[in-house]
Amino acid sequence: MGEIRIGTSGWVYPPWRGVFYPKGVTQKRELAYLSAQLNSVEINGSFYALQRPSSYQNWASQTPDDFVFAVKGSRFITHMKRLRDGDALLANFLASGLLALGPKLGPILWQLPPNFPFDPELLGAFFTHLPRTTSQAADIATQHDHRVDPAFTTTDADRPLRHALEIRHPSFVTPEFTELLTKHEVALVIADAAGKYPLIEEVTADFVYIRLHGHDELYVSGYTDEGLDMWAAKIRAWSANGDVFCYFDNDAKVMAPRDALALRARLE
Repeated sequence: MGEIRIGTSGWVYPPWRGVFYPKGVTQKRELAYLSAQLNSVEINGSFYALQRPSSYQNWASQTPDDFVFAVKGSRFITHMKRLRDGDALLANFLASGLLALGPKLGPILWQLPPNFPFDPELLGAFFTHLPRTTSQAADIATQHDHRVDPAFTTTDADRPLRHALEIRHPSFVTPEFTELLTKHEVALVIADAAGKYPLIEEVTADFVYIRLHGHDELYVSGYTDEGLDMWAAKIRAWSANGDVFCYFDNDAKVMAPRDALALRARLE
């Protein structure tokens, strides 16, 4: 049986204060509070801007020893450069500090924009350049440019490094895409997005990555007991063959932490 990791996409949300986070829990203590109840979280600030090594070190220090972070890849790579000219950008992202998470570094999530169609050659080239161990990531990180200062380009141990890809264009619904992911051992993100984006439930790597954005209304609607029961059953089945990471992104009405706790309770 693989490990099952349940969490939320991010943790800094003002509407959660006084609802999920009790009064008296300061913003600096929110991650510690969440990590006492869930065993993983997505760092999504890394999608919007390069973070600093000190931030990653601080996040790691606030969480239990067995906690794991998924890290969202830079949108400069996925959305602005659209996976082209990515070597220097990848080096900058890897040098920004995620290796400072040490053993708490989990998968890297790459999310493509909705207007990005399936391009097997471009995707294959991108997958080829991705590091598969933390030592490889550290080597690539040394190639960073002046935009990363300070940089973090070392690893405390050589560990496997996993990658997951979330797609949002209907052209990806083809066996050629899942075969490409399987060839490169990249996990397909199983994304429930209220029917707006493709939902493909196919395992393409040695782990499964799930993002639950809301079944009825994107980023807003919570999951019913029946819906949580369904996902719990799927996760149990997938975990028989490898690790499973599941993150709730329906944060608008403080549904994400509620649903994450309810799903985790079903799997304990």
